[in-house]
Amino acid sequence: MEEEPEPPAPHPAAQETHINELPDAILSTIISLISNTRTRNATSLVCHKWRSIERSTRTSISLRGNVRDLFRVPTSFRSVIHLDLSNLSPWGHSLLHDSNDLQSSSYSLSSSSSSDPDLIARFIHLAFPSASSISLYARDPSAFLHLSPHYPSLLHAKLLRFHQRPSHLPLGSDFKALLDNCLNLTSLDLSCFYFWTEDLPPALQSSPAAAASLTTLDLLNRLSSDGFKSQELLAISFACPNLRRLSASCAFHPRLVDPISSDTLLSLSSHCPRLLALVLADAFSLSGGRGNLDDEGYAQEDALVGRVAVEGLLASLPLLEELCLDLRQNVRDAGPAFEAAAPSKCPNFRSLKLGQFHGIYMGIAACKGLEQLSIVNSADLTNDGLVAIARGCPRLVKLEIHGCKHVTEAGVMTLAALLWSTLIDVRISCCKNLCTTRLLRALTPIRDRIQRLHIDCIWEDKERNNNNEEDREFDDFVIVKKCRYSTDMGRGWKRLRYLSIWIPVGEVLMPLVERDYCLESCPALEETYIKVEGDCRRCPKPTPWGFGLSSLERFPNLKKMSMDCGEVDGYALTAPMGEMDLSLWERFYLSGVGRLRGLKLFIHGTAHEHFMNFLLNIPNLRDVQLRDDYYPAPENDMSTEMRVDSCSRFEAQLNRRPHP
Repeated sequence: MEEEPEPPAPHPAAQETHINELPDAILSTIISLISNTRTRNATSLVCHKWRSIERSTRTSISLRGNVRDLFRVPTSFRSVIHLDLSNLSPWGHSLLHDSNDLQSSSYSLSSSSSSDPDLIARFIHLAFPSASSISLYARDPSAFLHLSPHYPSLLHAKLLRFHQRPSHLPLGSDFKALLDNCLNLTSLDLSCFYFWTEDLPPALQSSPAAAASLTTLDLLNRLSSDGFKSQELLAISFACPNLRRLSASCAFHPRLVDPISSDTLLSLSSHCPRLLALVLADAFSLSGGRGNLDDEGYAQEDALVGRVAVEGLLASLPLLEELCLDLRQNVRDAGPAFEAAAPSKCPNFRSLKLGQFHGIYMGIAACKGLEQLSIVNSADLTNDGLVAIARGCPRLVKLEIHGCKHVTEAGVMTLAALLWSTLIDVRISCCKNLCTTRLLRALTPIRDRIQRLHIDCIWEDKERNNNNEEDREFDDFVIVKKCRYSTDMGRGWKRLRYLSIWIPVGEVLMPLVERDYCLESCPALEETYIKVEGDCRRCPKPTPWGFGLSSLERFPNLKKMSMDCGEVDGYALTAPMGEMDLSLWERFYLSGVGRLRGLKLFIHGTAHEHFMNFLLNIPNLRDVQLRDDYYPAPENDMSTEMRVDSCSRFEAQLNRRPHP
């Protein structure tokens, strides 16, 4: 029997191939393409060479910790462009202190050298010399007064402040140092900055060079119920003629002093003819309230903005790509304005959001290039209107429908079937005829493609009448049509990455992942946002053991959860008499959160020290942020609400814990 010849030995180079043998330029390009922060951190731990390359290619960083530990600021990120300083403590004080403020405060820094604001600003600049985009919590003007001279070439600035504006400051002082020192500023974000609307116009008028360089201005402020009046908005647009993107919360109500009117829109378009995006929303529409299901959809009064003004606005802005007009007041028969403007006068139109507009579906259907559409409180939008929109706008990627009571399961299913190849982002809420089960069933044609979803968790036991032959034939038609384009009609939501839900107070979360047609299989889900709204004083004491957060364990890739209970009333009044521990309702909503692994938790609402100590018992908790819409109590208040000292104690306890 003949022996088979032995295979030739592999070449020595083939045995010892390693990724480190790649040229440094190629390896640097590979690492620079990594965007996930945790992945980059893990990459830097491989070896000294990879650490050096990762540090030299990182362009964005968010600093956390305490400014008193200035020696811990990293100095190896020389290429960072986007620098976020808004998470730095000391919480409740400006990042860059004046010495006089430090002496009068109960919070003191550990080292005398770090109490010099100019030294802190200089050290930050030495650590991040390439930063051209900065986010900063600016409780008072001293923050940018010391920092902005070190960044004269700053291009983007985002200011954050959830404390009250100091009443003794003259108008415009919050922005004077920034605009005077950063003449090349192109983008200013004040969407999370509490200020008075009359502050900004004089600041822009006193710095004409900086105002003329601005191309992006975000004034869509959810922290205040005061929107910009007509003269203030016109003064801003006149001072910034080169704006390409403008977002602002406005006063549209006709009974207010100097509200936004048709003349305002026409004048604004003449001041800024190069606008690519215009977002004007009523200040009260930004509060996030869900609305009344039984509302007919019509406001009590008509807006001062009419169809002719909208048509003139579109005709004056030929470059417009994005338009949002959320007025909360009726704009009737507005469809012809969009029919006349699109696509001849606005060929680049891609995104549209309309609030309280009626008679619009035929006008929207004429905008063939739309990719994002949001319709809020349109009283006469029906299933036929949805079908017309789906046929006229075949490129829709994102769709939002809010407060449209005539939309039913049949209309949504037909729209999903027509747009199955493009639609991946859906937000449907406050629609009377769409309970949770019916809505999720209506999304069957795109279940395996959708990536982002918002729904209302309304558990309705009444199912559709099974004897309705027309509905059954409609469902069979849609499913057969879907099968023509997709061979996978499985039950799973395979690509769903983000889930946002609204749920009334007192209800539990478990049915969302337990009932038929619900979200039982979401292998790619990474982030959830849960908003609870209502008055728990009208509810009995919670009888279940918990809200149901532990049911989210079935999603293996869940990394981030944000739970917003800011619209829930009655927490303080439901606490047991004489007890300083968590109230029954707080325990109800947080029960089970400790079973979620590797989670980043954001909690919106009032924070007390005993409540924060409860979070220390969560073994896998990595970080806690006291920010967003949290407004701390005054220092002379005797309650247990978080103060600067209590926050420092909590930070110390969190840092002393061993991390798994």
